[in-house]
Amino acid sequence: GGVNVLRYGNARDLCLGLEVVFADGRIWNGLSRLRKDNTGYDLRNLLIGSEGTLGVITAASLKLVPRPAGEGTALLVVPSPEAALALLSMARDHMGEAVSAFELMSGEGLRFQAETMPDLRQPFEARPEWFVLIDVGLARGLDPAQALETLFAEAFEAGLVSDGIVAQNDAQRHQFWEVREQMPEANRRIGSVSSHDISVPLGLVPEFIRRADAHFGTMGDIRINCFGHLGDGNLHYNIFPAQGRSKAEYVTRRDEIKRAVHDISHDLGGSHSAEHGIGRLKVQDLITYGDPVKIAMMREIKRVLDPVGILNPGAVLG
Repeated sequence: GGVNVLRYGNARDLCLGLEVVFADGRIWNGLSRLRKDNTGYDLRNLLIGSEGTLGVITAASLKLVPRPAGEGTALLVVPSPEAALALLSMARDHMGEAVSAFELMSGEGLRFQAETMPDLRQPFEARPEWFVLIDVGLARGLDPAQALETLFAEAFEAGLVSDGIVAQNDAQRHQFWEVREQMPEANRRIGSVSSHDISVPLGLVPEFIRRADAHFGTMGDIRINCFGHLGDGNLHYNIFPAQGRSKAEYVTRRDEIKRAVHDISHDLGGSHSAEHGIGRLKVQDLITYGDPVKIAMMREIKRVLDPVGILNPGAVLG
């Protein structure tokens, strides 16, 4: 996962081959660098994301891509997640695959940063309800800042953007990215009641936020910091105690909150684990929301490759 999946794909898209030690000691040398290889079952994709439950990955062949010659970043204020989605479409119309990242953030995240990181520079004088970070990488001879200025102007005319800043140098780009990259740390310092890593089909991201906000809006004594990778439909929809209260006061409500978030994403055809995996904490969620046939097949594969259960016991399938 991560912020650049929009342009470069997930880790599995960047992995060409693996070397793996299996539970019985056999070593599979699958360190191929081929872009195309249709010779039998794809063990590489089976093992990527298996969290060490099927084998121990000891080496990998990775695909590298050249860094763009020119990079640009902008922070743009949008009135709603729907407008952010329309802005993403407009950005792709303007720059195609040159859009490297498109991150949606809520104003609550800026409030958290102001509370916990007073030295971190706030990007806007008036705290917006929603804003996006757009990062682009263009070929030599093209001006990324100018491309973003053009996008900003057109989006403003269309009512998709009300304010914004386009970075004029690398120092400003770093400042903009610092806002995004410090979101998890601000969350940690506030202390979440329940954190989530969900994904839904891209066009349904605004609907997820609308439903979740409506549900939790009735609770009254919580705060919500929603941010994530809008370009691939992955959101971190996190619930926090009301200001002045401790997350320990909400411990009996954590399961209820988590279930509500996951129910909404599931109803929209989404996932309760977009990029963080299952581990041990989400085993029951996998059973609850997963396809029974898929889970049965997963158990059979685990039984064949690790009959004694010595590889990362308790993870993924419990």
